[in-house]
Amino acid sequence: MASVYLSLGTNLGDKTAHLQAAVELIQKKIGDVVSLSSFIETLPWGFVSPHSFLNAAACVETSLSPQEVLFVTQDIERELGRTHKSVNGHYTDRIIDIDLLLYDQLILHTTELELPHPLMTERSFVMIPLCEIAPNVMHPVFHRPLKELMK
Repeated sequence: MASVYLSLGTNLGDKTAHLQAAVELIQKKIGDVVSLSSFIETLPWGFVSPHSFLNAAACVETSLSPQEVLFVTQDIERELGRTHKSVNGHYTDRIIDIDLLLYDQLILHTTELELPHPLMTERSFVMIPLCEIAPNVMHPVFHRPLKELMK
């Protein structure tokens, strides 16, 4: 079993319900959600919007490969109503966003998936909830605990 850390976010509609639905589907389709952060409200990052975000982080124990986790999270996003992903750094409002942050200590660079997530340490909306549930997990590239990488 692998420990997978996911970031979840939403800024449209019933945000709490969207995050709860995503967590339920993750539990059903990916594996046991062994820890879940608080839901935190944050400002949009990388674009302007009048809608604040609700963000969280989850740790999931899974037997799926990283690519399978990616495909399942994308299916969950579609199932919950997301119609398109951000492209080339052009971000928009979204019903749900699920990002793969870490998969054990794996370092992976493919056209569809990069692990650890390359922007995770630059985003407080990712790091605050992630450090709530995994402060002492080592970043596989920086070789430091996540709590030391908070900006």
